[in-house]
Formats: sequence, structure tokens, C-alpha cells
Amino acid sequence: MAALAEEQTEVAVKLESEGPPTLLPPQAGDGAGEGGGGTTNNGPNGCGGNVAASSSAGGDGGTPKPSVAVSAVAPAGAAPVPAAAPDAGAPHDRQTLLAVLQFLRQSNLREAEEALRREARLLEEAVAGSGAPGEADGAGGEAASALLSRVTASVPGPAAPDPPGTGPSGPAAVSGSATGPAAPGKVGSVAVEDQPDVSAVLSAYNQQGDPTMYEEYYSGLKHFIECSLDCHRAELSQLFYPLFVHMYLELVYNQHENEAKSFFEKFHGDQECYYQDDLRVLSSLTKKEHMKGNETMLDFRTSKFVLRISRDSYQLLKRHLQEKQNNQIWNIVQEHLYIDIFDGMPRSKQQIDAMVGSLAGEAKREANKSKVFFGLLKEPEIEVPLDDEDEEGENEEGKPKKKKPRKDSIGSKSKKQDPNAPPQNRIPLPELKDSDKLDKIMNMKETTKRVRLGPDCLPSICFYTFLNAYQGLTAVDVTDDSSLIAGGFADSTVRVWSVTPKKLRSVKQAADLSLIDKESDDVLERIMDEKTASELKILYGHSGPVYGASFSPDRLWATDHYQPLRIFAGHLADVNCTRFHPNSNYVATGSADRTVRLWDVLNGNCVRIFTGHKGPIHSLTFSPNGRFLATGATDGRVLLWDIGHGLMVGELKGHTDTVCSLRFSRDGEILASGSMDNTVRLWDAVKAFEDLETDDFTTATGHINLPENSQELLLGTYMTKSTPVVHLHFTRRNLVLAAGAYSPQ
Repeated sequence: MAALAEEQTEVAVKLESEGPPTLLPPQAGDGAGEGGGGTTNNGPNGCGGNVAASSSAGGDGGTPKPSVAVSAVAPAGAAPVPAAAPDAGAPHDRQTLLAVLQFLRQSNLREAEEALRREARLLEEAVAGSGAPGEADGAGGEAASALLSRVTASVPGPAAPDPPGTGPSGPAAVSGSATGPAAPGKVGSVAVEDQPDVSAVLSAYNQQGDPTMYEEYYSGLKHFIECSLDCHRAELSQLFYPLFVHMYLELVYNQHENEAKSFFEKFHGDQECYYQDDLRVLSSLTKKEHMKGNETMLDFRTSKFVLRISRDSYQLLKRHLQEKQNNQIWNIVQEHLYIDIFDGMPRSKQQIDAMVGSLAGEAKREANKSKVFFGLLKEPEIEVPLDDEDEEGENEEGKPKKKKPRKDSIGSKSKKQDPNAPPQNRIPLPELKDSDKLDKIMNMKETTKRVRLGPDCLPSICFYTFLNAYQGLTAVDVTDDSSLIAGGFADSTVRVWSVTPKKLRSVKQAADLSLIDKESDDVLERIMDEKTASELKILYGHSGPVYGASFSPDRLWATDHYQPLRIFAGHLADVNCTRFHPNSNYVATGSADRTVRLWDVLNGNCVRIFTGHKGPIHSLTFSPNGRFLATGATDGRVLLWDIGHGLMVGELKGHTDTVCSLRFSRDGEILASGSMDNTVRLWDAVKAFEDLETDDFTTATGHINLPENSQELLLGTYMTKSTPVVHLHFTRRNLVLAAGAYSPQ
């Protein structure tokens, strides 16, 4: 079978590189049953994609490499294929087999090479040698011929298709030609995947059935599911969309255009509403030529659509397909779907709807089982001097207070090591400079004056409206100390404003800097040119729209490398938003493939995949304690996630348009959401996260029970006149700053 690499969008972050990744050998499963349905794990921790580091010295290998594996095992349940008798063709078969082994060795696929060599009973020296046909002994030639015969026999032909339950177990069966040698660069009909075309991807759609029967096949399954018991109907209905797409693509690829058009018109209205955007793209693929180079089609074809179904529902489906001899649908189930089977009661329609909707179905349960260190790192102990007004104060007896340094409550909270926190030296963090310590001291002082928020004490909101933003406001960010606000615009500029009386100044010229006393206490003030002071500075340099702006106090890029040291690859569409975890060990990404992924900065692994949004994700935020993640998307919903258990634990409904910004208050008591519907909404985060169901059964099966009415969590709604809310920020004292560009009606 061929493990086809996914086309992926990459997010780059520079950090230390690690060792090389391991290539997981393909495993044969029970068709589409448990154990992955015969799928191949394409990435660490089963994250549905390759996670790799870039090509720095000693790095993880850069972009995903093409991989080819040959399955030499007969289909499960099928009668064993007798070995071919040694004849004149055996030396030719052995030569072909040696060519395959040499290709695997050159591609550094040692495990696949060793498995194939063991099956053929060939010595390693024979692969390294010249491999002349005359050197093969009888046993070796017979084994090679038998192996190639078994590989060829796994091809389902239209005259005698595999019965249900006995089909090929891999994501793409090795379909060698029954007559004649394999074409150059191919094993059977598995194309070498570094070729520029997509013929290897599309070849799986070779016609296997009567095109006039596709509507009858689909209608029969639809009738069976709709007539099944309620407890099974909701789970089995998940099959409709992926089967519809693959059956339509098969008809188009095999140039049955009229049948494809009729099939689409008859059944596209039965699909869930959140797939309508994908169906619009699919409707434009009416000819075989349209399929080549289409990203949506390639994404759907190269990544198995994941369905989570109870064992009882799966057995019911399997028995039906066996009784009806519906080989066409069963082949699609085995080759293009990953059915994640769990033991227990089937999920309800509400539970399923909460988790589905992404481009590739749900996340596999194995993808969210890795341990995540979501706790906070121990804060360094920094003594905070008293303010002037505190020093001059008097106690109750009228005597002056003692002047002594104090430690902030925030620092004392983190004095004990959090059991869920990562080791302090897990990733290299920079030493605190004097300026960093001063900033932390200022932060701690501000914290002492922070307003404690809650349902009875809501924050004030200060809204910054960008007027006459004809340049097209595309991104906004505010500094942590709330002193600067930056806007990215479609005209390639970044504009920075000071929101305090302190104006922005440029550094003096080199000639003037040489006259400054570098040892003076106010050297940082002296190097600034007062003549350039203004409230606004415009930064030029980009050659296209600026879709992201961020003030960063850290070192994010390694200056000794000109390439990224970490590449997080796995998303099937554009990455729209990113956010670092409070402990800096993880980074979350939201994508147009309607998934949220959590990446380990240390090794680049994907440790969490969250599905449930019905549109592209545009906003992310972590809770201050690092345990929870909130996400917003074009579907107007805000979803809440428990990072440790990998579960959705909340759904906030109320917005009527894209949720562009999310922020927790500094104490984590309130969640603020801003949307394109011109509103800011405040939610009770404490109530949303209390009494969570995170027992072992819920974690294993995904039987989440979300509150039916999230309006109980809504604390307030604040509308603008006609300004979409694109950014939110809580100051250190818990004042809310919001920003957006005025949009005239």
C-alpha cells in the first residue's frame, strides 16, 4: 500500500532541534474496524499529519518525505493465494523485487525493506549486489515469484470484487497489473510520490463498479440507516457525507459526467448544513481534468475521513453490507475512511454534532492521549519595593510604617511547583535581564491594584475605533502594559500609536549618540531624539496585506540560523491564528480546516487535535492557569476545551457572526469575546468550568454532555454603533480594551 503524504500548511517557530523522527511501519487492521481500520499513522502520536522540524543541522528532517510501502499480506479473511510455480518468469519477478528493495533502501525506509525481504526470504547481500537474474537459486526465485503473485492478487477486479470484510487493509491497496511488468518508477500501480503530478492520488478512483448503480447503492444504504433504531441512526448517518464525496469523485474521475451530475443533484441536499461550503467547491469538479491540482479534493483524498462509531453500530453496518453484497460502498469504507470504534453506548445526535464538522472528520482518540504539561512554571522570586505613598503612610497608632520590601501575591502563589507543570529546564528559557525584572516589578505593582471581577463586578470597556481606515484594518495588537497599540493594514503598513501621554521617539543619529555619556543613569532617555516625538509611527517593509501584528518581549527567532528550527505541519488548510501557552512549552494553532491543534515546542509533535467548529477558526486564548483553551470561528460559536483530558467542555452561543477575538481576564474569572456582529460579550468562566465531567469513560468515548442553554453563562452584551470587534485586551488592572475599524452602513 502507499502512504500518501498530506498537503499541509506550515507554522514556523524557531527553537532548538531534536533527533530524527521514526517511521512507523504500516499495520494490517480488520478492514475499517478497530486498530485504525488498516490505516497508516502519518505522524507522531497519530495526529493525522506529518510533524517535522526544518533542515537545520541535526534537525528533524524538514518537510514530509514521500513514503512507499508494499503490503505482502493477503487481505484479511480471504483465501490464501497459492505461490506461483518457479518458471521462466521467476528470475524476472526476482529482479523486479530487488528493484523495489533497492528503492526502499534509497528512500531510507529500512523497516519496510526488512519486512519485504523477510517475506521473500532474501538475503541482505542480494539486495546490495548486482541482482543478476541468473544468480537466484530455486527457493529464492520461487519466494520472489510467490510474493509478487500475492501482491498482484490483492487487486480487486470488477469481475470478482472482494466480499465485505476481506478487502485490502491499507489506505491504498497495491494494485499491480495482472499482466506484464510494472511501469518504471512504480510498484504495481503505486506511483513514486515525489513525481510532480497527482496521478498517484487519483489512481485510487479507478472504476470498480457499474456507474448506473451508484445511486442505487447510496439510496439503499440511506434507506437502511434511516430505518435503523434511533440509537444507531445518529452514528451511522456520519457515513453519508464522506461516501457521497468519494462516490461522486469516482464517477468524475472515470469520466461518467452525466451520472456524476445526476448523483450530485439527487443527494447533495441531504448533507449537513456545515458542509455546504465544501459542497460548493465539489460541485465545480465536473471533469477529470478539474481534479488535478484542486486542493480540496487532494486534502479529502490523502487524509482518511475519521468517524467515531460504537461497536454495536459498526457491526450493524457490517452485517448489512455483507447481506446486500454492497462491495462498492464497503471498498470506499475500507480505503478512504478511518472508523474509530469504541465500546459502550452509542452517542446521541447532540453529542455527535458537537464534535464533527472539520475537513477530515473527528480527531482520532489516540491523537489526544499524549501527556500535556499544562501547569505553570515556578515564578522567579523578585522583591517588590513599596510605593512612595505606602512608605509615607502611618499605622493605626500614628507611627510611620516600616520600610521593607514585599513579595507579590502572584509570586507567592507559584512558589510551589505545580504537579502539572513541565520541568523547569524542559525548553531553554532566556535569563531575566534587568529590564525584564523591572517590568515584572511593575506588573506586580499593577496586580495589587487589580479589580476582582465576577458576575456582580463586570469590567469597564474602553473601545478604540479606527476611523477612515481606508487602508483596510487587518490586524490589531496591544502591548502587555497597555501603552501601545499597533494596527496592520491591507496597504502593507504597520501603524503604532501611543495610548499614554508618553510619545513615540526615534533614536538619535550615530554622530549624536557618540557624544552621550554611556554611564549616566538616564542613558536610555538621552539616546532618544525629542524632535521626532509623535503619537503615531508608520512602519514600512511588507509587500502585501499585514494579517498579523504582535508585540513580543522575548526572543522568538534564533539569530544564528536563517531557517526555522521548528516546522509544525499537519493542517490541511490555511493557519489563521496562533497562541503560545502560558508556560511557553506549547503553541496552539487554528486553521481553515476547522481544527485546532496543540503543538509541543520541544519536539514539534502534535499533542492535541480539537474538532467541533463548523467554520474556519479565527481566535484562540488560554486561561491564565493554562488548563483550558477557548476558540472562536466563523460559525459564531465559542468552544471551551480541557487541555489535560483533550475534551470539549463547553459551548457558548450568542454571536451571529465570526468571533475574531477572545481573552480571559487576568484572574481567569471572565471570558470576553469580540465578533464581526459588532458586539463584545462577557461570559462567566468560573461557572463554565465547574463540575466538569472528565471521568475515564467520558475521556475514552467522547460522551460529552454540554449545557443546553449557554445564556446562563452570559454576563453582558455590549454593542458598538457599526464597528466589528477585531481585538480584545485585559489590562493588568482588568480594564477591557477593544478595537475595530468603523464600517459605515
